[in-house]
Amino acid sequence: MELWLVRHGETLWNREGRLLGWTDLPLSATGEAQARALKGLLPALPAHSSDLRRALRTAALAGFCPRATPALREIHFGALEGALWEGLDPAQKEALLRFEGFHAPDGESLDAFQERVLRFLEGLKAPSLLFTHGGVIRAVLRALGEDGLVPPGSVVVVDWPRRVVERIHPSPPEPPAS
Repeated sequence: MELWLVRHGETLWNREGRLLGWTDLPLSATGEAQARALKGLLPALPAHSSDLRRALRTAALAGFCPRATPALREIHFGALEGALWEGLDPAQKEALLRFEGFHAPDGESLDAFQERVLRFLEGLKAPSLLFTHGGVIRAVLRALGEDGLVPPGSVVVVDWPRRVVERIHPSPPEPPAS
């Protein structure tokens, strides 16, 4: 079954290198431009989105009105929410890079996060667009035997549950000066 996994556009915390899970930040001007660059590139499929505004706004700017679902949220970073990558404990960095054995203090374990995401995918009955987050896309790629980080405003097309079909990185126009 074909799934189009769309990572939301850039936020300020993405640009700053901060962990961004359930904090509900808006898109930056660059993120808005990335989302607008998706308009006309995505197929007319049923759309689902994380219920966080950065994903919902990306969908709206791309021309979709998705069904919002918490199952497509990023991992909950708990006490690490907003922490700078450079300031993380080396063991936490290693677990996130390996995408194994991570559990955020007062947050979600990587195992629980992956289970939540994969349970949602298993419930889909038709090809779909999913407006979501980098960690969700990485969890799907890992389930397909691949790995990789996907930049904000990018798309990965998969034949679920078999293989990755395509990776799309549109080049948005520069945002207007603030």
